[in-house]
Amino acid sequence: MHSLPVFVRLEGRPVMLIGEGDAADAKRRLLERAGAVIVGEDDEASLAIVAMDAPEATVARLKARGVLVNAVDRSDLCDFTLPAIVDRSPVIVAVGTGGASAGLAGALRQRLETMLPADLGDVAEAAQRLREKYPESGERRLAIGELLDSYSRESGNPGSQGKPSVILGSRFRGSTERVMLASHDPDDLTLRQARALAQADRVLHAPDVPAAILDRARADAPRIVSPAPPLDPGDGLTVYLEMAR
Repeated sequence: MHSLPVFVRLEGRPVMLIGEGDAADAKRRLLERAGAVIVGEDDEASLAIVAMDAPEATVARLKARGVLVNAVDRSDLCDFTLPAIVDRSPVIVAVGTGGASAGLAGALRQRLETMLPADLGDVAEAAQRLREKYPESGERRLAIGELLDSYSRESGNPGSQGKPSVILGSRFRGSTERVMLASHDPDDLTLRQARALAQADRVLHAPDVPAAILDRARADAPRIVSPAPPLDPGDGLTVYLEMAR
């Protein structure tokens, strides 16, 4: 991985923007959307965007001051790059190519725009309300999992309005989800099976279930060999895995 993707909160913070022309104007609009305070080279800031035909000297001066620099169309000079963005606030999807091809990043962004529903931000806000309602991580995880499960069902229903239902996770409390595996390949898991493993508080499994599939469960969920589903699943969600015969 050539770069570590991060999301930086710029609201009210200074960012240098150096240069003029269409490229500089585009970066100015982007910074303004993020709430940054745009300053010049003589000001103090941790980040700088340089949009110049010959940026080498300016970039060298800024880097000598410890400023992280993006040089437009000069990936060889960049400490960070600016991705193509799909904005479903508060959900933000960023596509980067490390400066290799802005056109490719833009094409991928356009593809994602058609795939991601317009109300995705509503789902994130509903999940945030569940975080506040359920301070205990186990209950919160179950509630958010049920919210996403409900949203998936509603989004696939042409008659629904596509709005997320805030459900409290009761279906998964003290219950067992029995998963019948048709393949030893974890890539063959259905979406429902993968989601159950991701939400499980514990995983019970037949002896012949492969480790590659068990690895798809939450890292902190215990794995317990069992010849049959539990009679008493205990609190939370228990997933029982077995191979189809």
